[in-house]
Amino acid sequence: MKRHLGSRKAVGIAAASALALTVTACGGGNDAGRGGDAAEGAPSPGITDTSVTLGITTPLSGATAGPGTCTVAGVTAYMGMKNAEGGIEFGDGKTRTVEIEALDDTYDPQQAKANYDQLKDDVFAMTAGLGTPTNRAWLDAAIADEVPQVLIMTGDPIFSETEQSPWQLGFVPIYQNEGEAFGELLATSTEEHKVAILAQNDDYGEGYVEGFKSAIEGSDNIEIVDELTYEATDTSVDAQLTELANSEADIFFNAMSVTPLMISALQKAQQLGWTPSWFLPSNTSSPTAILEPGGAAAYPGIYSVSFSKAPQSPAFAEDEDVQTYLSALKDYGNYPDPPAFPHCQWSWMVGATLEQAFQNMEEPTRDSFMEALRSIEGYEAPLMLPDTSVSTGEDGQPAVSTVVVQKFNGRGYDTVETFE
Repeated sequence: MKRHLGSRKAVGIAAASALALTVTACGGGNDAGRGGDAAEGAPSPGITDTSVTLGITTPLSGATAGPGTCTVAGVTAYMGMKNAEGGIEFGDGKTRTVEIEALDDTYDPQQAKANYDQLKDDVFAMTAGLGTPTNRAWLDAAIADEVPQVLIMTGDPIFSETEQSPWQLGFVPIYQNEGEAFGELLATSTEEHKVAILAQNDDYGEGYVEGFKSAIEGSDNIEIVDELTYEATDTSVDAQLTELANSEADIFFNAMSVTPLMISALQKAQQLGWTPSWFLPSNTSSPTAILEPGGAAAYPGIYSVSFSKAPQSPAFAEDEDVQTYLSALKDYGNYPDPPAFPHCQWSWMVGATLEQAFQNMEEPTRDSFMEALRSIEGYEAPLMLPDTSVSTGEDGQPAVSTVVVQKFNGRGYDTVETFE
């Protein structure tokens, strides 16, 4: 079920023991000045005639290390592949290799800000990092410093609103888009449904719930019977699950971003004898890392949304994009196994989208880069599902705002058009 929501206003490397991961380009040098854009056309920090350096702050250890390491692995693999081919030809006619410096923030906002402060003077742009609170921690600083904070893994709409965030651009669909897609799917049903909601007590959870409620508004056959929250720092949601199970809801809308909590929630509901259909965010819906250990087969339906091909899906076993991606992920991303989290695919797409911007920036400056990045329209990045694309020109929307609703089939996901 395709959901194009562009008109609405309203993500393992063996890195646990290392705070920094540096991807060394095949060529490079530091033969250009670091004077920023003080003189028109003068190179910004982090770019020379032969290389460009990107920074990432993301969780490489802790509870969110699984998806966090993927946000580095995919873009590292993409740029490593391009470096091995000789680099990327930029719009100014020079060919450059891409270097990546990634620091571990353990999903801690204070550490994320410290990482940004460490990187900001040496990188051309910050990209790909996971998390709403962690990216928000240095949002104002990036604006003040005029450092691009782009194609990051958060669905917070503030990062895609040009007036408020002129140096920012999100990559994944905003939370409202995903929540709305779930609501629209449920609204196709003619049966009576009771909905229980559990949401993270922050902008992440609020955005999902806002989008979902807007889509079911006016549906007489859908009733929200209970709604609770949890904190991202909680180690258990057993109490919330126990209360929600008593609602006897047949639909569970679980806007949860923490992998261990999602697994335990799936297990706890079964222990309570509560087996509703589940709606899960795209970033916590991995079949191998979450659904299988959580015992998802016990439920009548697990639904999520996606915009990327899943390597573990039989439908894409022979897909050329997937084969190229998996090979590069192993060779250049230090990720030998098929990824359990979609963030690896997403950051591969980030690499391809960055290449599009690099190819069209006419000067080695952050200003020129942002202009080129915000001019991408209808780009079908490698690994994108049919009917989804990268478009960066609409204010209030991230690079990807089209999603496909899917149902878990025991191994991967199948696209669905109506609620079953």
